[in-house]
Amino acid sequence: MEYVLELKNIYKSFPGVKVLEDVTLQVRPGEVHALMGENGAGKSTLMKILMGIYKADQGSIFLEGKETVIHGPKDAMSKGISMIHQELNTVLDMEVAENVFVGRELLKKGFEKLKIVDIARMREETGKYFREMNIDIDPRAKMRTLSVAEMQLVEIVKAISLNSRIIVMDEPTSAITEKEATVLFAQIERLKKQGVAIIYISHKMDEIFRISDTITVLRDGQWIGTKPAKEAGVNVVIVNQRISDPEAADCYVGADAATTGSKLMEEVMKDIDGKGNVALLLGPMGSDGQVGRSEGFDQVLADYPDVTVAFQDTAEWQTEPALTIVENWLNAGKEISAVVAQNDSMAVGAAKAIADAQKTGEIKVYGIDATSEGLQAVLDGKLQGTMAQGTADQGKFAADACADLLDGKEVDSETIVDNVYYTADNAQEALDAIAK
Repeated sequence: MEYVLELKNIYKSFPGVKVLEDVTLQVRPGEVHALMGENGAGKSTLMKILMGIYKADQGSIFLEGKETVIHGPKDAMSKGISMIHQELNTVLDMEVAENVFVGRELLKKGFEKLKIVDIARMREETGKYFREMNIDIDPRAKMRTLSVAEMQLVEIVKAISLNSRIIVMDEPTSAITEKEATVLFAQIERLKKQGVAIIYISHKMDEIFRISDTITVLRDGQWIGTKPAKEAGVNVVIVNQRISDPEAADCYVGADAATTGSKLMEEVMKDIDGKGNVALLLGPMGSDGQVGRSEGFDQVLADYPDVTVAFQDTAEWQTEPALTIVENWLNAGKEISAVVAQNDSMAVGAAKAIADAQKTGEIKVYGIDATSEGLQAVLDGKLQGTMAQGTADQGKFAADACADLLDGKEVDSETIVDNVYYTADNAQEALDAIAK
């Protein structure tokens, strides 16, 4: 058996948006397979299809060479697939042991029909897993007393207790220290030796090349390339991320996220004359882009006492979740002067909700990244503007650089640090640059 998992020729679209197009991912047992791509590349959607949260429009899933259909997260877990989400799915007021066995609690022997939970046995079983993995956590402790890193270790133990053959880790180090990350990497190495396959999603390139065996790159919902990490032999920093040592990268694209957020918010303040209600659409909690851009937003808003943050929500970096959130905001009936989104896909979703409510023009919408989608929305009058973190074709540059490096081609080091704000006056020029 060469592959424990194959996602073959996967297609997925949402209304008006093609998210995945003919994507294939093949994962071997006992390997860490890094899944890379800029925000909106389709990584999260592909994993949600694997977990049965979304159904692919076309394509097939194979487990150990046999085609299968996954009907939902519980079905995925029963088939040996687990996912540790970036936003940890824990019950804070329950014990650690209860979290490990949540939804499949062990029952007292002889009292199964009465559904009496055997908490002592759950603590004992959890303790066994912890001892095997050299994890020093009390199974009786409440989850809220644990650090984020410890919570992630509990999630790994939960996955192991399910006899998972495949574990997806989505940005697992986004909210933990370097020391805590080292503990996590040790557990990943232990899982590899047991033949468990890890699909590892991260924007931190030093991590990718430290722990990964294989790298797959997605761009705009399409498969770009797959190559052994040791053959790639490069440190490519994908766009829009904050890193501690840009000069260590072979290819670095993007300005600082906090600066990008502050510069966009300054443009918003100009447009609304520094007063009124703004609503903030933030990326997934703890992600690099979300943290930095939120810092930038807050820095500027602190200087405008006449501006109120009427709404603030986090969501995936995608159109549909943003559309639903903004619909709920509008239904609340509170006046909004501007919606500021942390990427263009979310901004487009916001603009759609506002158009459906017949409030286009009345509520201004702003995005970040200056993607083709965002720039076109600016030209169509749906967005007031979009702030590039780098240049307008930064996303294309970064993805192309990664693809070229995976193909063994040389790529010149380049750092782009300019923030460019695009409105209807200059968006066409940026679109033309991307087309080239």
